[in-house]
Amino acid sequence: MRIYVVGGAVRDALLGVPFQDHDYVVVGATPEDMLRQGYRPVGKDFPVFLHPQTQEEYALARTERKTAPGYRGFVFHTSPEVTLEQDLVRRDLTINAIARAADGTLCDPFDGQGDLRRRVFRHVSEAFAEDPVRILRVARFAARYPDFTVAPETNALMRRMVEQGEVDALVPERVWQELSRGLMERRPSRMLEVLRDCGALARILPELDTLWGIPQPELYHPEIDTGAHMLQVVDCAAAAGLALPVRFACLMHDLGKGATPAAKWPAHHGHEGLGVPLVERVCKRLKVPGDCRDLAVMTAREHGNVGRALVLRPATMVTLMERCDAFRKPARFRDMLLATECDSRGRSGAGASFRERPFPQLAHLETALAAARGVDAGAIAQRCLEQPQRIPEQVRRARVAAVRLALGAADGDDDNGEAADLAPDATPNPSSDPAPNGAAAK
Repeated sequence: MRIYVVGGAVRDALLGVPFQDHDYVVVGATPEDMLRQGYRPVGKDFPVFLHPQTQEEYALARTERKTAPGYRGFVFHTSPEVTLEQDLVRRDLTINAIARAADGTLCDPFDGQGDLRRRVFRHVSEAFAEDPVRILRVARFAARYPDFTVAPETNALMRRMVEQGEVDALVPERVWQELSRGLMERRPSRMLEVLRDCGALARILPELDTLWGIPQPELYHPEIDTGAHMLQVVDCAAAAGLALPVRFACLMHDLGKGATPAAKWPAHHGHEGLGVPLVERVCKRLKVPGDCRDLAVMTAREHGNVGRALVLRPATMVTLMERCDAFRKPARFRDMLLATECDSRGRSGAGASFRERPFPQLAHLETALAAARGVDAGAIAQRCLEQPQRIPEQVRRARVAAVRLALGAADGDDDNGEAADLAPDATPNPSSDPAPNGAAAK
């Protein structure tokens, strides 16, 4: 029985980057051999065992055969006669098909070390085409190692897989798993670029894929292309180390621009409202977790209003907080502000960049929320015991007054005409693409 470390631990050690998990492959052993040494069996499809002390996974060397479409249609074969090379050839990329023996020697039959030096993702064999999850994994690796490129022959193979419908067999949970992991890597834009280059993005996220080629006003978007803007926004969120719900909200925030009639380009008035049902459709299809879904929908709906915060009246800001449920969930409201800040900063082009410009809307709305939340609603309710129907109105008035005082707004602000200031869910907003300084963009 011989034990080798394989996969990511070997790859990352050679790259000199940190790693945590070890994958082990056992050659020349039977399940009975493993049980006799105290390993505990797990897994249904092929023999995997947990080490009796470390609880790390050890898999018997195996071969596999494709028997049905999709990533589940495989039959695995293990026996003491399966060689290390036979196990490695079934792996996805050459850089993941390197094994290290206990004495430190490397088995690298497919020149994975060469591809590490060349910074190339290259498939090991044509068996790559049998598992569509590998397309998602390559894209995720591109987000983790952004200086790597996909080998032309590997990209061509992935395109053929897409054309043959293999990607369509992926279950939503697996798509979300890989997408969410890629969003949490160093440069999520690389994942999206790889998926788009091979045609998979159009099958997995057609609502997102359609953004490329759609222009925006150059004055506020020097990058012009909506798809290019979205890539910059998600990378901005990654650079700031923001949580997954915020990064997903950044990914989804401009889907409504894909629904703008071409005759109205480059303007996108009302794209926030147009984007809400598209975000909801994506979340339903991919079974996105509730926290990611709720923040993405809210950000798509409200990011224009957040961008215009400096010109909103106190009563209007309180309405914004109310419909975002900010008094009960202030942390989520702040996450929306962070996503909108990334939207503001994720814009660049020849001779212009918004990345370092201030975004005072965030502090402005945080100050307003803190003031409004400081209102003692219980005390107000006690004063209205004889007229309880007046409690909501009086609480709201107190919150508006608190916001007005905290922001130094002019006296006399009330709710009259408020609807004209705050863009509703699906009504065109004439100033829906804010400049980073809070002035409304036309």
